[in-house]
Amino acid sequence: MTVISQVILQADDELRYPSSGELKSIKEFLQTGEQRTRIAATLSENEKKIVTEATKKLWQKRPDFISPGGNAYGEKQRSLCIRDFGWYLRLITYGILAGDKEPIEKIGLIGVREMYNSLGVPVPGMVEAIISLKQASLDLLNSDDALQAEPYFDYIIQAMS
Repeated sequence: MTVISQVILQADDELRYPSSGELKSIKEFLQTGEQRTRIAATLSENEKKIVTEATKKLWQKRPDFISPGGNAYGEKQRSLCIRDFGWYLRLITYGILAGDKEPIEKIGLIGVREMYNSLGVPVPGMVEAIISLKQASLDLLNSDDALQAEPYFDYIIQAMS
């Protein structure tokens, strides 16, 4: 939920007008809108490049993942891993656009540890995958945009750790 929606719903629940502090948070949210949109566009337009670079770095760092017995061994398993990279990148762009981590939580993190554990996917390996995705993504952004985007990657990393 965006800052604007949160402020409106909170004020309405309390039958009042938004406070000056709430209006200030809306103003700040609107001022970063162009940057958030630019970041989301860069990430989405470069999804293939980001995912390719992230998987390449992950396989170099952890060749055991794609070796016989590894969770990404075989074409089918590897393609599922790559699919998840794209899914997490898209989820991060939702959070960046909203200026809030709530979409990440609601859409993608509730039950993620349990799901991966039930599939036999080591969660620490997924953390390493998101770290690789983060680095490949931030490498495409200028320093200000990278600072804005980084907490959304870190939120997922922290939730999986």
